Amino acid sequence: MRSEMRFPGAPTQVRARAKERSGAVLTASLSVLCVEAVIALIANFAWEQTRERPALPHNALEIAALVIGAPFLAAVGALVTVGVVIPLLAAAARLGRAVSGREAWWWVPAATAAATAPPVLAALIFTEAGVLACLGGWLAATTALAAPALTVRRLLLPDRPPLSGRVMVGRVALYGTLAVVTAFTLAGVALSSGLAYEIPRLTSEQIAGTYSDGKGGTLVLTPDGKAVATRVDTFDDDGSFEPRVHPCTGTGSWTYDPGDGAYAQEVDVSVDSCPVDMDDWSVYGTREHPKLYVFIGDPDSWELYTLRHTQGLPARG
Repeated sequence: MRSEMRFPGAPTQVRARAKERSGAVLTASLSVLCVEAVIALIANFAWEQTRERPALPHNALEIAALVIGAPFLAAVGALVTVGVVIPLLAAAARLGRAVSGREAWWWVPAATAAATAPPVLAALIFTEAGVLACLGGWLAATTALAAPALTVRRLLLPDRPPLSGRVMVGRVALYGTLAVVTAFTLAGVALSSGLAYEIPRLTSEQIAGTYSDGKGGTLVLTPDGKAVATRVDTFDDDGSFEPRVHPCTGTGSWTYDPGDGAYAQEVDVSVDSCPVDMDDWSVYGTREHPKLYVFIGDPDSWELYTLRHTQGLPARG
């Protein structure tokens, strides 16, 4: 009874401090994960610009999806913190004490690398990913998990000046902004130096040849303007979500319109026997292997029907 009267608020204070620490740990980890997510978006955007791809229209649904999905991403970050980051910290502490007799910061990336190695090894064995791709994924996963773990570790160190969650979030915001600006700058420099893919400007001679959709449909464009279609898909867009497909077989003509630039090039194919008129085909690919494509339904859906240049003109028998 005497001790209860002397320390009436002790249990409450302990719970409040534990709750405050847990909140600080979760907030700091989420802040680091958010910075990493932004850097990952920048890296993915830069990588997409290096890939051979058609001129897709801007899709506002992506931005809406990011805004709507932000709370779900925060929930995922919280699960990663509780289910991965905190256990990694505990494993690193045990590993350090078992090996060297004391816990040190470098055991965190070591434990993280060991934890991410089995999934990477499984990807190397069971997928077609190359060794370099797997090593890059291993490094990225290790860095992505070790960074929030090291940040949380600093909050929990008993022999260092205590930091509140607000102070740590401020530091993460400062250094995270520098990291994001650096990643954005490096991506811009890399893309402007010639790594970004550009649709080539073609000529009628380069457009001529045999094209295939990979499932039995072919289109032959001859230099004299003749077009021969064999089971090439045409689409009847009646406003529904699933346009009806009409295979086209027959002969006709084609013309090439260079447009005002590489992204405005079009190939107009006309085959009278087709049940549905062919649309104007847009161009991408390379000079050696151009590709023709049309949008299926709504262009914002990014669903394409693509014909790939396979060979030159068929030999005359």
